[in-house]
Amino acid sequence: MSKIGICASFLLLLSACSTTPPANPENICEIFREKPSWHEAALDAKEKWGVPVHVPMAMMYQESTFRHDAKPPKDYLLGIIPWGRVSSAYGYAQAKDEVWSDYRKETNRWSPDRDDFSDALDFMGWYMSKAQKVNGVSKWDAYAQYLNYHEGWTGYRNGTHQSKKWLLNTAQKVKDRASRYSAQYAACSGNL
Repeated sequence: MSKIGICASFLLLLSACSTTPPANPENICEIFREKPSWHEAALDAKEKWGVPVHVPMAMMYQESTFRHDAKPPKDYLLGIIPWGRVSSAYGYAQAKDEVWSDYRKETNRWSPDRDDFSDALDFMGWYMSKAQKVNGVSKWDAYAQYLNYHEGWTGYRNGTHQSKKWLLNTAQKVKDRASRYSAQYAACSGNL
């Protein structure tokens, strides 16, 4: 085999391993038809954590638009010199280092990856479950769950979100998407 053939084979293998976002992220049925393992992961999170399928999916859309390697924007010193990222958030769920570490310890899972869809969805289920325990927020309340997710349990309890109009607008978008996903999923869940 020629060097070009070997390189082409390697690139093809590499592209087969990469995880691409769904073709139509606006429709949860099409997402799950395209990526059946994602539906299995959503059902696993529902069974394990008691979270409805549509809420963490809507939150994940907002956090990463289903990109496995999503990162926050870079920070710049003096406006021009790259100076790291604005936070340690990474992956599908945009989980920060500290809270990901807490999740691993509390769930006794030592090898989950933030860029693995199933692990990220399990993390979101854990987070939402704690938001219900700590702040009394229903797992079905996409608006308040997203505010908890963004601000942290303590920040939410202290009302840090109340002065952030942009965040309240974003939480409304998550709520609206969750409502659409819920209606779509009700129509197709029996056929997935």
